[in-house]
Amino acid sequence: MARTGKPAVRQVEAVQRAIAVLNVLAEAGADLGTNEIARRTGFNVSSVSRLLATLVDGGLLQYVPSTGLYRLGIRILQLANVAREKLDIRTLARPYLEEVSELTGETATLSLPGERDVLTVDFAASDTSVRSVASIGRNSVAHATAVGKVFLAWGGQLPEGDLTAYTERTVTDRAALTAEIDRVREQGWAEAIREREPELSAVAVPVLDAAASLVAILGVQGPATRFAEGPMPDAVDLLRERAALIGSVV
Repeated sequence: MARTGKPAVRQVEAVQRAIAVLNVLAEAGADLGTNEIARRTGFNVSSVSRLLATLVDGGLLQYVPSTGLYRLGIRILQLANVAREKLDIRTLARPYLEEVSELTGETATLSLPGERDVLTVDFAASDTSVRSVASIGRNSVAHATAVGKVFLAWGGQLPEGDLTAYTERTVTDRAALTAEIDRVREQGWAEAIREREPELSAVAVPVLDAAASLVAILGVQGPATRFAEGPMPDAVDLLRERAALIGSVV
């Protein structure tokens, strides 16, 4: 058969039914018996019994002899780990960056935390005539950027010595900065208003994995003259929703 360059669309009913059984067990959060699975899927008991036997044989389900119930098998975890390792968070986040940029009219950024700093690894620039400064590989100063403050709130460390004042609004007092970082952690997002550059403002949110560890940071930045009155409040909600979606699969 010739390749079309597009994914197949025709589906196999038996596979659809097997997926339904797996979904029922995943959503139940508990072991289930054949009759209960049949009730929840709407399939007849004999069909469910054959599906269960096939899924157990493939390691996707486990039969518990002491209870006569079924649970998700170890093979599910193995497949999930392989899929997770293959994920490129930049590829995963790219559609969300473009969406947020389009909805806010500002530049959306994706940053990854390191041991001592956090770097921009992708961004979607706005189509407005005046754009904010964003570039791949740019370091986000921890104490003077929204992205940096998220980094600090979720385990990042400040450098030793005096903190640089990039503008008159940069917070350089460590006690005041600590209080702000505590607030960022509590509210779940950070802002920086003219703190690294006189005409730039931004908000940022963490992307957390299932263990609540920081894996990435989503941000929106733009010229301060229009940013504070325009997209900032809406941007926070947009970013938090997209960060949760990304965090659920990384």
